[in-house]
Amino acid sequence: MNQFLEHQFYDNTAGEWGMAAVIAAVVLGALWAMEWLVIRRVARFAEKTRFTFDDVVVATLRATRFWMLLLIALWAGSLALTLPEETRDRLGTLVQLALVLQAAFWGNAAIRAWVTSYSERRAQSDPSGVTTMRAMGVLGRLLLWAVLALSALAALGIDVTALVAGLGIGGIAIALAIQNILGDLFASLSIVLDKPFVIGDFIIVGDMMGTVENIGLKTTRVRSLSGEQLVFSNSDLLSSRIRNYKRMYERRVLFTVGVTYQTPRAKLIEIPQRIRAIIEAEPDTRFDRAHFAGFGASSLDFEIVYYTKDPDYNVYRDRHQDIALAIHQYFEAEGIEFAYPTQTVFLAGGGERARAET
Repeated sequence: MNQFLEHQFYDNTAGEWGMAAVIAAVVLGALWAMEWLVIRRVARFAEKTRFTFDDVVVATLRATRFWMLLLIALWAGSLALTLPEETRDRLGTLVQLALVLQAAFWGNAAIRAWVTSYSERRAQSDPSGVTTMRAMGVLGRLLLWAVLALSALAALGIDVTALVAGLGIGGIAIALAIQNILGDLFASLSIVLDKPFVIGDFIIVGDMMGTVENIGLKTTRVRSLSGEQLVFSNSDLLSSRIRNYKRMYERRVLFTVGVTYQTPRAKLIEIPQRIRAIIEAEPDTRFDRAHFAGFGASSLDFEIVYYTKDPDYNVYRDRHQDIALAIHQYFEAEGIEFAYPTQTVFLAGGGERARAET
């Protein structure tokens, strides 16, 4: 037995090979047990929470490949052996390449888990954000694989300095050529993250208005009130002043009422109080003010302001119609006349002054 253990195999005794095998087996078992235990513990914790981070951690750990653990174990066992310098360098290079490839699997799994979790949470409320996030996931994977490919080349001993410089210059040239597309792409990401509006919001941009239908990587599409689709580039949209009516929590309404100059002063004093009572009697309204505003060209003008607590446009129109009809009923009952454009002409003749109204 001792003779066998002392027998040389590739510059190492049988005993040294056996020790290397034991070390490799122990390291492999330890790594596998650690991976299984950590995944099990984190997975149990993730099931009890609604956080995205722990789900990403579990998905990343589950992307660990068995061959990676085996290769690390073999490398650890090789440390107990006397190997040629060239062989040890090649083994080290192989381990580095394996680590780079494993990092690619980890990164890819993490990105996929993050995008999937985001999509499940926002599929109903923000489908455009889901589309953008998936596109960003694809770009993230491309960037990840590009970085890891350069790392793999560096591990093989290839000088990547010139390649990185060339890619940098080429990237600048490409970025300049497609700067408008990149601007829209990052604007899309800003819309998704900052949420100045979401699908279903009614917005006004300049003199155009409509309901947001889709938020894409390059454009946002809005359905106008007249039925046609308006298409805005994301960068132009964010550089504009956007009025989002869906975020309105109540609607301010200002209107004026004009009565004739023949209206008695007592009734002029009464009008603001009666209009206030009419508005306060309406549901979902909040009275602000009603004042005699001034003397118009052919009317005595009252300015009224109130709020509808429901910002919906149809609710506002219904409430305003009820208020207008109630004011008309009050004026009709009190004999108060609404003013309309009139002119008074004085005629002189026969020593008398005649007046005609038109």
